[in-house]
Amino acid sequence: MFKPIFDQFVVEAPIAVIARSTMERLLNSEQLDDWFDQVAKEQYTRNLLFSSVFDVMSQVVLGSRPSVHAAYQASEEKVGVTITSVYNKINGIEPNISAQLVRYVVEKAEPVIQELIGTTGGPFPGFRIKLLDGNCIEKSQHRIEELRHIAAGPLPGKSLVVYDPNLRIPIDVFPCEDGHAQERLLLPAVLETVKPKDIWTADRNICTVGFTCGTASKGAFFIIREHKNYPYRPAGPEFMVGETETGTVYEQDINVVDEHGNNHIFRRCRIRLKKETRDGDNEISIISNLPKEVATAIEIAEVYRTRWKIETAFQELTEHLNSEINTLGYPRAALFGFCVALVSYIIFSVVKAAIENVHGKDVVENKISGFYVADEISGTARGMTIAIPDQEWVFLQDITTAEFIVLLQYCAEKIKLSKYRKHCRGPKKPMPKRTFNKNSPHVSTAKLLAKRIKSG
Repeated sequence: MFKPIFDQFVVEAPIAVIARSTMERLLNSEQLDDWFDQVAKEQYTRNLLFSSVFDVMSQVVLGSRPSVHAAYQASEEKVGVTITSVYNKINGIEPNISAQLVRYVVEKAEPVIQELIGTTGGPFPGFRIKLLDGNCIEKSQHRIEELRHIAAGPLPGKSLVVYDPNLRIPIDVFPCEDGHAQERLLLPAVLETVKPKDIWTADRNICTVGFTCGTASKGAFFIIREHKNYPYRPAGPEFMVGETETGTVYEQDINVVDEHGNNHIFRRCRIRLKKETRDGDNEISIISNLPKEVATAIEIAEVYRTRWKIETAFQELTEHLNSEINTLGYPRAALFGFCVALVSYIIFSVVKAAIENVHGKDVVENKISGFYVADEISGTARGMTIAIPDQEWVFLQDITTAEFIVLLQYCAEKIKLSKYRKHCRGPKKPMPKRTFNKNSPHVSTAKLLAKRIKSG
């Protein structure tokens, strides 16, 4: 187990120890630099190691440092080059490298998470559900010379992210430097990764003939909300199949012709909703090619509802991690920062898996606050770095996966759950109408409270 130097941190901040241990296990400097040397095409390592750049960026993403410059300044001697060299490196990291970094970490994290929480296989055993959604990085500051005289918000990039709801981690990303590009332009790259027995679940923007027919041609499946311009012909009558929590479900076979003139028979599941969507829709339709013996129309509708999990992941990236660093105006730098945030999210997922292994799934899903988990990791990181030198963590690279799991379980047992308790708010009350008096633009809070006390 840990050396005595770790004891106080294991007792007082076990979550931070789990996170740091996972970072060392999955992303130690030596392995990270070897990986970069193998995959990089445009950049090379001379005086500045990729692991140093990753370390600087991860400090910003995790919130232990407020900016790239602050993270660099705190470890200038270790980095060994000027801040200009660091920025030049970050600004030049190929989007493909950022994407491959996520895939590299997923490959190493997946067996650890599976060992901790098991593999339920999802609603359709033998199939793997993949949620696909787009993410546009928020507008950056106008620091780049070409942006200084433009009032419009500059978008430094966007991406398509693939999320595994079973493992609860992002498993792939397809970045694009053009923040105004249509997400559909990235679908050919996604299609290259489609594997037999995948079930791709996505919103209507992904509903194209090329993607649906291309997925089907690869022996894979999809559950995608219908786009209003999706071309099809009815191939049979529509009939009602039953009720769900959200509405009445109808099903119909349809015929779709791909770009090569081949016919594909898909299923169109229409849900007449009990409650309008936020866009005012009374019904939605879902296109799928899952065989009827594998999934009913009602099951397809229920799986489509799991799309909210990837939206929740995006929300957690924004709220708990610094996933969109608006000082990074160069697209490659912004995309690298976003991919480092995805990597950090995977680290968080290992932490949650360790907690679930010891304390149960209900604790992770309903009782633990991601905010407090992130707060402990970021708040403890700097002190832990000082108290426990990097060389003390190296042993984690050499232990077996089974030994690593035992170590995570040991730390998870020390967690005081009350420190991370989630506080669920009640239903939102409607915002009261506010009055404005131009002759009295400010009020005294003390006087208003005094009136309340007097009247009460």
